[in-house]
Amino acid sequence: MTQQNTSAVKELFNHIWNNYLEVTPSALKIHDLLSTGDDLINDHVAYRTFNIAKVNMNKLADHLIALGYKECGEYHFEAKKLYAKHFEHSDSTLPKVFISELLVEKFPQPIQDIIEKMVDAVDANATNNSSFLYSGTHWQVSYADYQTLLAESEYAAWMAAWGYRANHFTVSINHLENFDDIESVNTAVKNGGFSLNTSGGEIKGDKTVMLEQSSTIADKAEVAFTDQTVLIPSCFYEFAKRYPLANGELYTGFVAASADKIFESTNAS
Repeated sequence: MTQQNTSAVKELFNHIWNNYLEVTPSALKIHDLLSTGDDLINDHVAYRTFNIAKVNMNKLADHLIALGYKECGEYHFEAKKLYAKHFEHSDSTLPKVFISELLVEKFPQPIQDIIEKMVDAVDANATNNSSFLYSGTHWQVSYADYQTLLAESEYAAWMAAWGYRANHFTVSINHLENFDDIESVNTAVKNGGFSLNTSGGEIKGDKTVMLEQSSTIADKAEVAFTDQTVLIPSCFYEFAKRYPLANGELYTGFVAASADKIFESTNAS
């Protein structure tokens, strides 16, 4: 991997980070709370999409693969009707990317109709540029349609409101200078005045699955729907501690049971 390509990855994630901060101001405050300056490494960034050809997981992943990322694992979320993969770069200091897609055909027809109308509004050419990963929504949706989606799938409703932007960034606890474990990170975050997602417990996973995760409850930001402007959950910040495998290298995958609960960080409180 050339220095030029590594720079291109960093530039892309800088755009993604700044776009994410627009609706997740707490992330920058927590970043500064935990970091001594240059010790904060993003473990992974997560994306949501639909399994419709124009915008499916592969469309998002193509931009990463062009920059040296490789597909490394797949995950199934039966209850939430999701399928996911994660991608890694050969430079372990660059964030892994977790992309999930909603299995649209598994939902009632009225839900499918709303989603298909949204996707129809996306210019096919827009997906060909890496800026698509921080482009937000390409459609207009009524609050009534948002609520219809929400009743069936929080994930679908989140996509309707926020579109193509990072759903969350993740602090790598392994790289922090002032913290060694997830408990102390959680304590610092709570002492800083931020709430944690307690679905499945504050800490998801453990040493036996090689990964511990926790996350904040999503910030709230205003969305201008076609009929009214409403304050709703936006994005959140995650924290991950990875454990070494038998060969001494850190586990780089994900744990579906834990990720299932992390998804709920954007649930309305």
